Amino acid sequence: MYQTDMYEGMVAETITMHGANGDVINAYFARPLGAGPFPGIVLIHHLPGWDEWYREATRKFAHHGYLALSPNLYSREGHGTPEDVAAQVRAAGGVADEQAMGDVGGAMQYLRSLPTCNGKVGVFGTCSGGRQTALVASRVPGFDAAIDCWGGRVVMGQEELTAKQPVAPIDYTKDLMCPLLGLFGEEDQAPTLAQVDQHEAALKAHGKAYEFHRYAGAGHGFFYYDRPAYRQEQAVDGWQKVFTFLATHLST
Repeated sequence: MYQTDMYEGMVAETITMHGANGDVINAYFARPLGAGPFPGIVLIHHLPGWDEWYREATRKFAHHGYLALSPNLYSREGHGTPEDVAAQVRAAGGVADEQAMGDVGGAMQYLRSLPTCNGKVGVFGTCSGGRQTALVASRVPGFDAAIDCWGGRVVMGQEELTAKQPVAPIDYTKDLMCPLLGLFGEEDQAPTLAQVDQHEAALKAHGKAYEFHRYAGAGHGFFYYDRPAYRQEQAVDGWQKVFTFLATHLST
């Protein structure tokens, strides 16, 4: 709990790390100053790219006492504005699931190698990053908690599968390796409430630990204060649920 006479400090910077296939990619790393130990959190950015909102969110986690690392999943596509790079990635059919999992797994390993890490690492993602969070939590061993914020295409029809996304994340639900928090807007169309219900049914069927929260009056991206989708009341409650969930599963 924050007290007004506490010392606070943070370092936030761009670093390089090893991702899928040992590739060197860039990442944004924010961490509290001090000996720790601190839990870690990997942030998987959304389809619009490795943008300012994600760097702000990374610092938000650090402010709350986490070693927070957001890898640039689009790093291999070259560099420019987040919008231009994201457009190139979308035109190419998105990031391959295997590559994304390798990058996120590399970020987890980076955090866990730090002497200030308490040994526990979570993963957080929104939009396409929410989908990848569900995938990573079932396919990449080592995460202690996962947070999927309105991840679309967790449930996918056969016609939606591609060479880069060959399996729907919901089909790996039986392999989920850590508790999952899901935050969704009732007005969202990707995922729809029916798809959220389908995902929840799979989690129940396989006896997995999870919490799903559905917000009335909210659609896709309701945390994004810089967009018309922002919903203040729902976003504040959602962030509170995020930090309560992480405190439960990542504290020593």
